[in-house]
Amino acid sequence: MPATRCRPAVRPSRRHVLAALLCSATVPALLGAGRAQAQDEGSPFTFDALTERMRGLAAKDPAPREEIEGPLTKIDYDDFNRIRFRPDHLRWADDEARQFRMNAFHLGWLFREPVHLFELVDGVSRPMVFSTADFNYGDVKTELPQGLVLPGVAGFRLMAPFNRADLFDEVGAFLGASYFRLLGRHNRYGLSARGLAVNTGLSGEEEFPRFTEFYIERPAPGASTITLYAALQSESVTGAYRFVIAPGLTTVADVTARLFFRNDIEQLGIAPLTSMYLFGGADPGDFNDFRPAVHDTDALVLNSGRSETHFRPLSNPPRLASSYLGMQSPRSFGLVQRERSFDQYLDAESHYERRPSLIVEPLGDWGDGTVRLLEIPTKTETNDNIVSFWIPKAPAKAGGTMEFSYRLHWGMSPEGDGDVNRARVLRSRVGEGGVAGVETRHDRRKFVIDFAGGALSELPPDAAVVPVTSVARGEISEVVLSKTDEDGVWRLVIEAVTEPGTSMEMTARIEGFGQVLSETWLFQWMRQ
Repeated sequence: MPATRCRPAVRPSRRHVLAALLCSATVPALLGAGRAQAQDEGSPFTFDALTERMRGLAAKDPAPREEIEGPLTKIDYDDFNRIRFRPDHLRWADDEARQFRMNAFHLGWLFREPVHLFELVDGVSRPMVFSTADFNYGDVKTELPQGLVLPGVAGFRLMAPFNRADLFDEVGAFLGASYFRLLGRHNRYGLSARGLAVNTGLSGEEEFPRFTEFYIERPAPGASTITLYAALQSESVTGAYRFVIAPGLTTVADVTARLFFRNDIEQLGIAPLTSMYLFGGADPGDFNDFRPAVHDTDALVLNSGRSETHFRPLSNPPRLASSYLGMQSPRSFGLVQRERSFDQYLDAESHYERRPSLIVEPLGDWGDGTVRLLEIPTKTETNDNIVSFWIPKAPAKAGGTMEFSYRLHWGMSPEGDGDVNRARVLRSRVGEGGVAGVETRHDRRKFVIDFAGGALSELPPDAAVVPVTSVARGEISEVVLSKTDEDGVWRLVIEAVTEPGTSMEMTARIEGFGQVLSETWLFQWMRQ
């Protein structure tokens, strides 16, 4: 096998910075779960044992937060970004047959609460110890003692040769609160997932649960998956998590979350996703930017248990927007990036066309609940302003427990990104009403939705198909459906009007021959 190489580690993203800021700024001194509470070193480990320990902790008051001391506290932003893990100190690199490598993020700057890592070998946990000898410090200003054993790490990266057989690329990273990101083949980092969302987007203070310990199974030679376990803690909840990660064209992570509630939780967010939408075709804004679009994802997709697919383009609203999509036993939901051409972004540095889509597939019956979508106004692409998660109908009460299992699909076009049998939403565009380029109507808004695929694309222009539309808090003034000269594309044009200051909700799909022929397009327009 050729000698393996690793690409340089990337700097922490805006998501990791934001996660650390939110945790340090809004959560009181309560998240402690240091080594004193971790499983005894060198003892047998099972997921059930971790589950029972977290159940027991939920019956007690939160422990004091564990924080770094001494010279580590002097590491600032510039120092933190100069520190690099030494490539010759990668874990598991001593056996070329192992298909995974791991390194760690250094403590310091915003990351002041140690995360404790343990390696599982033959079912026994062993501490993974990191010291200053594992890092290159370059021209870091802060002086650290040689051979200093670190009290933990900020997080860690996983690497595997899933893009090229001779190159260990990053598969993903766990860093900041309960945030983590994975990559499919040839993706670039984009949106994030979280272990849990607690009271997100409510009037009160949000909690940010934190992964405090990880137990990582040493990968067997030739194994194509890696398994790790995590302890989650917050003021109101503790949890035991299991992740089984399989890198590939679409990287898949099977997640099991066992939750124990110390306090009542007003809103519990399961499988939360966080992304960025600045502007694009469905909401061009007024940014005066040479790029046609800037976003990590462009739509929320929701697949119902009745084999219906709902496609909701994202927006950067003038004020906080929240959508609640009620559902029973969803097949999947997620945030997707459908526009995949470089020409749709023209960004030679960020390459938004390579950002992964992420689909959440429930394993088992999740019952009644709601997918909530939060859209937060932003003026810069450094802010993650999109959040989505599942809210179970059953309340999270003190002393109660819940368990959820789900599969995360990360990639260019993961399973669940749209209906394979019906026409998909190809693009959404908006503008002022009236005749484009001739006579505009400032009191109206024009919505142009292109559909392509499925049986619809094979039908002739005079086929007996009809648009089915609805509107809440507004009025549809005109609807036109036609087949374009572009191969297989049907265009639906809707003009609608609503009162100033109103949020109008619209739906649209194409039906014919007693069938639903397209996905259902959803949109919220906030008229200022």
